[in-house]
Amino acid sequence: MARKKNLRKSELFINRETSWLEFNRRVLFEALDKRNPLLERVKFLAIFSSNLDEFFMKRVGGLKRQSSAGVTRRTIDGLTPHQQLSLIRQLVIEMVTQQRQCLMEEIFPALRQEGITVLSYAELTKQQK
Repeated sequence: MARKKNLRKSELFINRETSWLEFNRRVLFEALDKRNPLLERVKFLAIFSSNLDEFFMKRVGGLKRQSSAGVTRRTIDGLTPHQQLSLIRQLVIEMVTQQRQCLMEEIFPALRQEGITVLSYAELTKQQK
């Protein structure tokens, strides 16, 4: 006789928000991959940033509203809004650190070698501003 599995166990489920972040991590990995052409890597960094912006506006914003309202109901994976926000923070700090490191230590120097310089606003001439 086959045993029935308890499909209500929270450990059987993946959190919706962290799953989305892991998808975006795959976009970041394309930017980190030195086998990809330089401007493709720049494009992947831009997509990663754009995705993260939208994620924070929509999903994190919703979780913050729930947390502020005192919602403690757990999602099917067993996490409260507050716990999800903490987990998101951990994951995003790690990914943004990788993104920044890639941009500052690999992408910008490689662009400079190709004659492309990215300047801060303060570095622009009066005419450029």
